[in-house]
Amino acid sequence: MTANPKLSVVTIVYNNVKDIERTMLSVLNQTYAHIEYIVIDGKSTDGTLGIIEKYKERLTVLVSEKDAGIYDAMNKGLALATGDYVLFMNSGDEIYDTETVANVFESALSADIYYGETEMYDENWQSLGQRRHHAPEHFDWKSFKFGMNISHQAIYIKRSLTEPYNLHYKYSSDIDWIIRAAKKSSNIVNTHIYVAKYLVGGMSKQKHWESLKERFHILSHYYGFISNLINHIVIALNLAQYFIKYRRTND
Repeated sequence: MTANPKLSVVTIVYNNVKDIERTMLSVLNQTYAHIEYIVIDGKSTDGTLGIIEKYKERLTVLVSEKDAGIYDAMNKGLALATGDYVLFMNSGDEIYDTETVANVFESALSADIYYGETEMYDENWQSLGQRRHHAPEHFDWKSFKFGMNISHQAIYIKRSLTEPYNLHYKYSSDIDWIIRAAKKSSNIVNTHIYVAKYLVGGMSKQKHWESLKERFHILSHYYGFISNLINHIVIALNLAQYFIKYRRTND
C-alpha cells in the first residue's frame, strides 16, 4: 500500500435536493488529491439530478437509475469503486472538514480500517454535538455488541476486505457489512479526530422499530442469541441512565 492510497467515496441519493449539494461539496473540496467520487442517484424527480450535474465534470462516475433500495444502490457504488479504500458519504451527511481525508491517512500507514468520531446535526443543520455512542478506543468485530458505536459515515475500509451489502436487510445492513469487514481485519486504527457530520432522521430512524429488529437479528447471528439478549438489557439500562442524566442537565 502506498503512502497516498486512493479513496473511493460513494454518495447515494434519491430526491434530496435540499442536502445533496452540501454533501457533494464536502467531498469535492477535500485537499486530499487521490479521491474518486461516485454518485448513485435513484432516478430523482425533485431537481436533485440537476444539482448533481452541475458538478458532473468533477465526478468519476454518475449513475442515475431506479434501484431496489438504499443497499442495492450502495452495492452499485461498491461495484464501481476502484480505490484502495471505500467510504460511504450519503446525501445529507458530510466529511467533517476539507482536511479530514488527508488527516485520516496521515494518522497511520496501511491500516485495514480507519475510524473516528461523528458530530450530529438536525434538519436545520444545527449541531447536536457528539453521538451518544462515542467511538471506542479500540475497535474490532465484537465492538458493536453494546450498540453501533461507529457511524457508517466515519469508517474507511480497505476495499479488498469488503463484500456486497446483504439485501436481506433493508434498514441495518451497514452493521452486518462493517462486522464482516472487521472480522477480516488485523490493523484497525482510531484516528482520534472527528471525521463525519451526520444528519439525524435517516431511514433507520424513520423505520426505527423495523431497524431495531434487524439489528437484533444481525447481532444475534454474530454474538449468539443469549449473549445478545443480555447485551440489550445492558443497552436498555445505559439508555435509561443517559436520559435521566440528560433530563437532570436540562432541568
